[in-house]
Amino acid sequence: MEDDTHPMAARIPVRRTVRGLLGRTLAAALLLVAGGGAQAQRDLDLAGLWQTETPGSTVRLARCGAGWCGTFAATAGTGVDAQNPDPSLRGRKLVGVSIMKADTPSGDGFEGSLYNPKDGKTYSGSLTPKGPNTVEVAGCVLSVICKRQTWQRVR
Repeated sequence: MEDDTHPMAARIPVRRTVRGLLGRTLAAALLLVAGGGAQAQRDLDLAGLWQTETPGSTVRLARCGAGWCGTFAATAGTGVDAQNPDPSLRGRKLVGVSIMKADTPSGDGFEGSLYNPKDGKTYSGSLTPKGPNTVEVAGCVLSVICKRQTWQRVR
């Protein structure tokens, strides 16, 4: 019969328990660090001017709610909202028009809506920081067909 009071009998389970506890603690810490990256990206200050993929068009991002809103600061071409579904707005200048409201935190970015003046439609959209000077903007139809742009910070 085995003696449970023997010093080695008590050490083996304790070592395994400590090793298991350390492993679980390390795994939990790694998950927190990995998950913290998404929060850190969301916490970046995105306020300022951003160059869109359309040459000559810039958008000014500013805080709104828990996220970000964007308005045209400069546009390419005529700069008129000619495709707006409201006929009374088709002659307005696009500079100053709100095109993005991404005010709901989600994952590593923000969700909301985007207005596309090229077709006059508003889409569900997202804004995802990719670093201090890069964001990805996506406009989606039915949340499955998305068009993405990468914007670069101007200042």
